[in-house]
Amino acid sequence: MSQIIRRLGASPRERGSTSGATCPDIFELADGNFAVIGTDATSSLDSQLPADAARADYERIVVITRETLVRAKADIPDA
Repeated sequence: MSQIIRRLGASPRERGSTSGATCPDIFELADGNFAVIGTDATSSLDSQLPADAARADYERIVVITRETLVRAKADIPDA
């Protein structure tokens, strides 16, 4: 398994989390992939996937807040 090398965007505390610990987050991994902490919405969104989209049994549909992604935008590489 790859290692987390950095957070993308602001920390939960910087985004207003009162606990500063349990909020959506995005991380870049050493292998170039990304890891996301979010709310598992697989059961409610799976049936709404477009016909050309699918997920494996081991994959989940995860929801993060708009603010989390917008604040990470500047840290997401173009290529």
